[in-house]
Amino acid sequence: MPVTARRTSGSRPAAPRGGTGPGRLRGPSGPRRLYEQLHRAWDRPLTAYYVILGSSLLITGLGLVMVYSASMIQALRFDLPGSYFFRKQLLAACIGGVLLLIASRMPLKLHRALSYPLLAGTVFLMALVQVPGIGHAVNGNQNWISVGGPFQLQPSEFGKLALILWGADLLARKQDKNLLAQWKHMLVPLVPVAFMLLGLIMLGGDMGTAVILTAVLFGLLWLAGAPTRLFVGVLAVSATLGFLLVTSSPNRMSRLECVLQSEMIGDRCQQAVHGIYALASGGWFGSGLGASVEKWGQLPEPHNDFIFAITGEELGLAGTLSVLALFAALGYAGIRVAGRTEDPFVRYAAGGVTTWIMAQAVVNIGAVLGLLPIAGVPLPLFSYGGSALLPTMFAVGLLIAFARQDPAARGALAMRRPGTRWKTMRRRVTKRPSGER
Repeated sequence: MPVTARRTSGSRPAAPRGGTGPGRLRGPSGPRRLYEQLHRAWDRPLTAYYVILGSSLLITGLGLVMVYSASMIQALRFDLPGSYFFRKQLLAACIGGVLLLIASRMPLKLHRALSYPLLAGTVFLMALVQVPGIGHAVNGNQNWISVGGPFQLQPSEFGKLALILWGADLLARKQDKNLLAQWKHMLVPLVPVAFMLLGLIMLGGDMGTAVILTAVLFGLLWLAGAPTRLFVGVLAVSATLGFLLVTSSPNRMSRLECVLQSEMIGDRCQQAVHGIYALASGGWFGSGLGASVEKWGQLPEPHNDFIFAITGEELGLAGTLSVLALFAALGYAGIRVAGRTEDPFVRYAAGGVTTWIMAQAVVNIGAVLGLLPIAGVPLPLFSYGGSALLPTMFAVGLLIAFARQDPAARGALAMRRPGTRWKTMRRRVTKRPSGER
């Protein structure tokens, strides 16, 4: 008699090897699997740390390359060596790298302790700018102090960092005392101090920096949970002051008209027109590094406010999209750091720094694209200017320090130190019960 295999109740026949039978689990499809892998990679403890560090360094490095390419002709026009502006920017980037490292290693208590001296020193320097003989005007704005030789300092750039650190410490202390439920504690003294900084900036005529500082103030109020009516009130006051400042200046009105009118007039809208020309002539992959035409005198400030236009002309759409992707990654990582922490100071400071960098990038790129009025603010970490680069790199160091403060990230970093993993395994082996083999 033939012997038949007995089948127990509840058992299923095994599927053939390599096949897809009922006993073989089917995994997710290709796009779904890719999404899950990316989601797991993004949820790792050190993802925000590496994204902030990598994106900021890539933006700074690419910015150095574009500053060298965009400033050569500008330097030769002033009888300077072709690498003059590049060398100054490289020196500022090296100093900024040291500041980034220091900020990333400083404890939170020291950051909070330095917020008040930083604010006081910044207010003193911003008031010193208005003293005749000390402050200097550049392009019509009285916002500079001569440090020595060709080096100049713009204190208003440090005002953004000072407001963020001081405002974050103030709001964190009030939250610990449960005072933010009252609107007067949310406003005072944060809004008066911010308006004082705005007044000192506007005395020099720098409307662009005032816009960024206002965005930082709104970011702090939003993170603090300001009610809608309070938001609307502060926004109405700021909009009224902005309208009066714009209408009282023919220069600012002409910049606004370049955005509102359908056809740009070449004489009054020279920057906007040639910025669009530079982007349009770049094509998909650009004309190549150093091959820009607009930087030969047609486009003012090619290495500063309009460096994004030169990037589009020489690197094309691929280059500009790469810059936008790096800023998007930096902003998203900053939001993640602010959203996942339980420390109120870290949340306010990380949110303020992210608001500052993203708002300034939007204002600069929007002006180059002709979507926003030209505000005269540099592209963060990318444009030429040591006064803007130094506080921005220190702020990036703050984000890195906050990303390291996460308990899971701290544990992951500790495990990556040499010898730490071996010591952990050895400790686990020595702690086994005596009867266990």
